[in-house]
Amino acid sequence: MHAALTVFWKEVRENLRDRRTVMNALLRGPFLFPVLFLVMFNLQISAQLKDADKPLPVPVVGAANAPNLVAALTQMGMVPEAAPRSPDGAVRGQRDDVVLVIPPGYASHWNRGQTAAVRLVYDSSRRGSNQSAQRLRQMLQRYAQTVGAQRMVARGISPAVALPLAPEDRDQATPRSRGALLFSFLPYLIVLTAFLGGMYLAIDTTAGERERQSLEPLLANPVPRSSVLLGKLAATASFALVSLALGVVGFAVAGRYMHVHRLDMVLDLGVHFFAITLLLMVPLVLLLACLQTLVSAFAKSYREALTYLSLLMLIPLLPSLLLAVIPFKSQSWMYAVPLLGQQLGIMRLLRGEMPGAADIAACLLGSLVAAAVVFAATLRVYGSERLAVSA
Repeated sequence: MHAALTVFWKEVRENLRDRRTVMNALLRGPFLFPVLFLVMFNLQISAQLKDADKPLPVPVVGAANAPNLVAALTQMGMVPEAAPRSPDGAVRGQRDDVVLVIPPGYASHWNRGQTAAVRLVYDSSRRGSNQSAQRLRQMLQRYAQTVGAQRMVARGISPAVALPLAPEDRDQATPRSRGALLFSFLPYLIVLTAFLGGMYLAIDTTAGERERQSLEPLLANPVPRSSVLLGKLAATASFALVSLALGVVGFAVAGRYMHVHRLDMVLDLGVHFFAITLLLMVPLVLLLACLQTLVSAFAKSYREALTYLSLLMLIPLLPSLLLAVIPFKSQSWMYAVPLLGQQLGIMRLLRGEMPGAADIAACLLGSLVAAAVVFAATLRVYGSERLAVSA
């Protein structure tokens, strides 16, 4: 252990003197991600609120065919505009988000009490066009319901006859759980912060020293290779943990300046979230440190190792993509899967729920077992004499 501590302090001191490592591990990740997190979601929230409140400009083709309809929609917030020559071309060319087309036969169907059709021309593949079409469709539905009720009253029929069933919603979502749905990408950013925090140190302590030809004298010392590896892993994991802690604090500070209350949501990243997140992430940090060191051991230069680890960086993204593409109900065994268990645990914390003791234990044990397996593989590579060869 004395040899491992010596290697640990050696790596920590050397990398603290390296401005590039300090900037990347302890400053860029922990502060850049929270700033991006704050700006990105505040812009998204502002855009949603702005679109919901502002008047909706809609070009209307055949407005003279239904003046009462156009007047009613105008009172609801629609701003009628001149009709384009080609509604389809105006939407495809992104000159208009949605175009309302009122056919010539609208008035005759309306006067006979029949269903009068109108057409909405929009592009559902564009967010702005789809949102505008949804707002216009809701206006048309409100107008249709009002007129339909008036027609039934005029015929001496109660409007309730047309509503044989009235579903009553009892939404069990809380402001925190709705916030968790909006910020479902946060667990990936937290894992990525820890990954980047140790990546540069893992590269420097193995591939960097091979390139500088300083690894061979270190391994020539009469100490077990396991002690050398433990010291390097401890230094890498320490940088990653510090980066992780700073990153979670940065997200908590950013969360205080997010206007989630305007969407009736709550984002609580307080002390409880900080403590449980660190607990869940500690074994994963050890696993990532072992993986990064193992991959770096196969590279002969700093740049080559950086290329390899940049590809490895995509692995933490898999659980987030899996949950986004294939939503499924979490089960206890999933917590034992590294990365997936941390994703599920952090998501439950965002929802205001506390993961069960068994789930936390499975998360810790699964990641520790995986870290032990990767550590054994890394130790075997460190036992090879080819590791010290730089050419």
